[in-house]
Amino acid sequence: MVPMLSRSILLATAASLSLAPLGATAQEPVSVVATVGMIGDIAQILGGDCIAVDTMMGPGIDPHLYQATAQDVQTLNGADLILYSGYGLEGQLGDVFARYAERVPTLAVSEAGIARDDLITTDDAYGVDPHLWMDVSLWARIVPVMAAQLSESAPDCAADIAANAQAYEAQLAALNDWTRQTIASIPQTQRILVTAHDAFAYYGRAYDIEVAGIQGISTQSEAAIADIRQTADLIVEREVPAIFVESTINPRTIQAVIEAANQAGQPVEIGGELFSDAMGDPATAGGNYIGMIHANTAAIATALGGTPAPLPPALADWAAQWSIQ
Repeated sequence: MVPMLSRSILLATAASLSLAPLGATAQEPVSVVATVGMIGDIAQILGGDCIAVDTMMGPGIDPHLYQATAQDVQTLNGADLILYSGYGLEGQLGDVFARYAERVPTLAVSEAGIARDDLITTDDAYGVDPHLWMDVSLWARIVPVMAAQLSESAPDCAADIAANAQAYEAQLAALNDWTRQTIASIPQTQRILVTAHDAFAYYGRAYDIEVAGIQGISTQSEAAIADIRQTADLIVEREVPAIFVESTINPRTIQAVIEAANQAGQPVEIGGELFSDAMGDPATAGGNYIGMIHANTAAIATALGGTPAPLPPALADWAAQWSIQ
């Protein structure tokens, strides 16, 4: 088992680093470390062969609960560039990255690309909801920010990075429109998304679907019996036909809600597994950001009585790569 490291040890390690190189030679790709897959995927698309991306938190990993390992420290120590989300997503690791920033180019991509005025505020320890990737139009704003940083780290590749960013922004615009059309196909009375934790508020705001999470934004505490009962009552009242599990969260609270709703006379089933805080396996369509949003949206619409819209031409190449119809 890889040992977990305390925040104090990580901070001390970051403080002791010698100055890291800002870029790479023509023969060596820039070493980029990203915290979550939603950032690492975009970085690799923009940088192509000019960069090598190492993602700290892979499929099924909950960033709210993540503790850095000794391997993470080695990876960070060898990085030419560190990319993280910010706005509290990585918890106390944000302090660690601030220390690394004194010696290694380090960018909080959400904080750099998305203004606070566009955030959903909360009354918990976070202060803001960090799940910004759930709104494709918001997440697209990190693309030019990341492209600029990658071009600075790999200046010989700046033209290719700019071209890749332009093409990818077009894909994200098409994905955003497709998601809105697909969710709009759900009958209004059934347009309510019930999930294990409150990671879909931006999705709900962007695509006009009501969202209810059994737990709050963070998964650091277990759902209370009152939370389960309240969610079950909502399902019964609104006659919700399906609720959803998440790839990074134990499904037992969802099962408890289903049992409570069934006992109250409302049949409800699991509509599918959604990607919330992490993408899927890299070998699958859900293992990239476009696929993550596509899979979630298709599952939500199908389970709640809607129909996925035809994919737009801008996503044809992506669809062909993953054999998506």
